[in-house]
Amino acid sequence: MALLPPHNGTEATEFILLGLTSQREVQPILFVVFLLIYLITLIGNFGLIALIRLTSRLQTPMYFFLTHLACVDIFYSTNVSPRMLVNVLSEKKIITYTGCLAQCFVFVTLLLTEYYMLGAMAYDRYMAICHPLHYKSRMSRQLCICLVTFPYLWGSLVGTMQVILTFRLSFCGPNIINHFYCADPPLLMLTCSDTYIKQTALFVSAGINLTGSLLIILISYVFIFITIIRIRSSEGQCKAFSTCGSHLTAVTMFYGSLFCMYLRPANEQSVEQGKIVAVVCIFVNPMLNPFIYSLRNKDVKQVYEKPSYSGEKVYFDSLTMKKNLKNN
Repeated sequence: MALLPPHNGTEATEFILLGLTSQREVQPILFVVFLLIYLITLIGNFGLIALIRLTSRLQTPMYFFLTHLACVDIFYSTNVSPRMLVNVLSEKKIITYTGCLAQCFVFVTLLLTEYYMLGAMAYDRYMAICHPLHYKSRMSRQLCICLVTFPYLWGSLVGTMQVILTFRLSFCGPNIINHFYCADPPLLMLTCSDTYIKQTALFVSAGINLTGSLLIILISYVFIFITIIRIRSSEGQCKAFSTCGSHLTAVTMFYGSLFCMYLRPANEQSVEQGKIVAVVCIFVNPMLNPFIYSLRNKDVKQVYEKPSYSGEKVYFDSLTMKKNLKNN
């Protein structure tokens, strides 16, 4: 497909995605690798959801949030993976203008949802470790539903705002996107409109939501670490820290890649660097999250080692924390 002539008054109706590389001999290998990653992501996250839903001892607030995090990871990866896999083996790597905007909307919505879902999980760990005696009463089902609903609503609102700003731009020049999915930074390089408002909104939104959600997590963990330090026995400290180790690992991976991806100007060099970071953010993190929460979590490991039986008492992390804090 030929490029649209610049500034000829014709709006682009579709875009060409260059993908990760233009080397044809590498593309079959990329197809196999990313297909395996996508399948592992689906199996891992669906398996984790099923395990949580079917196991009585995992019916706690933390695993309620983890179920939604797994759902977000599934849709987050699905938003990009199928189109990318098709384009890897296609000669015409085309996505329609409408499809591009839809992909941008879903991406931003799910990205922000994951921001604050991790924040809600950090607050849950704070309540379990710092206020174990009141954990069950304060982390009620109603509160958990509210903490889960807000990320979806806020993510949808910001996603809609960003898409509206993109929709107002004119794409009357080249229609080649130097990326493997529709993303705002490479899109802004194709428009013949003034991008000041869009770039400002993108940078402010990314900065506020990144730092805002991260601040929630950092404040929660400051109080968590203070509480853990006050526990006199080393065994109690290890048990307390183990309840938030998986979450802390997932947060470190997720936010580390995001800071590299978004807090950079939209130019050719940053777009090329962003491809590698995007692979980690979109493909690697959703694939690893189920394994992080399974392999590093004693509750999940106990389910595999000793299946729950009928009438078993529902397990709450706070019950373990009560014994540890009595030594203070």
